[in-house]
Formats: sequence, structure tokens, C-alpha cells
Amino acid sequence: MEFDVVQGDVAEQSADALVNAAGTSLRMGSGVAGALRRGAGEELNEEAIENGPVNLGAVAVTDAYDLDAEYVIHAAAMPHYGDGQATAESIRDATRNTLERADDLGCASVVIPALGCGVAGFDLEEGAQLICEELADYEPETLEEVRFIAYSDEEYDLIRSVVDGFEG
Repeated sequence: MEFDVVQGDVAEQSADALVNAAGTSLRMGSGVAGALRRGAGEELNEEAIENGPVNLGAVAVTDAYDLDAEYVIHAAAMPHYGDGQATAESIRDATRNTLERADDLGCASVVIPALGCGVAGFDLEEGAQLICEELADYEPETLEEVRFIAYSDEEYDLIRSVVDGFEG
């Protein structure tokens, strides 16, 4: 499985599945969820909410509507209750469940953000390391390409350094 780090807006990516950094309610607010919601249209948020709530670390799948993808995989790395903070376990579970669901759907390509590292408060460097470990351990059936997406220059540089250190 090919793996790369890219920079940009997740809603402008083209892939079989785009991954939403979701909370357990699946209600789409800000950050990655907000970008996907704006790009896809309000129907995406409505379908996501109909599929929720889900357990922490679980995923749900919706249509991608106006996005250049077949599916949006909503990976619940943060709780929409309590302190709302992601954990190492929730990031690992959400990443692994995302990859498994993408394979179940027959996806060849996926774009995944730094799950749990935005509003959910988890350290980006540590979160990127956890995601890289899950990607390295995963044995795909149909997945051929995973793109780890960062929005800002600073996020890109940090994720790229984690990936380079992981590969090196």
C-alpha cells in the first residue's frame, strides 16, 4: 500500500473515500468536518447524523455527495461527551476501523486527516505517530493508496517529519 503526506483541503481531494475526523455524535461542525460539510452540501451532515451516534473509535459511512469521492468514512476519534478529548486508543481504533471499512467497501484510495488532533486536543506529533503505526501494521485487501492530509504548512511539516522518521 502506497502512503504519502499531502497538503491541502480534504474537501478538494479526489479518492474513493475521504475520511472525516468525527466525534461520536457524527454531527459535522468545524475543522475537517466543516470543510467536508461545506464541500459536499448539507445532505452529508444530515446522513451522518442519521448514522450516529457511534462508539468511540468506530466508523460510519455516508455518500460523498458533491465531493470527488464515492464515500465519506466518519472516524469517531473524539467523544461528543465528557471532556471531548481524543485518546491514543481512540485514534488507533478509528484509524484501524477506517482502513478496514475502506477495504470492505472495495476502496483503492483513501485520504485521512490527523484524527483526534484538532479540536479533540491530542498532540499532533504523537497522533501522527499513532496513525503511521496503524498504517504500517495494516495488511490491505483492496487499498492501494493512503494520503495523510495536512491543512497548514506547519501541520504538513510536522507530519512529514514524523513520516520521514518512521520510514527512515
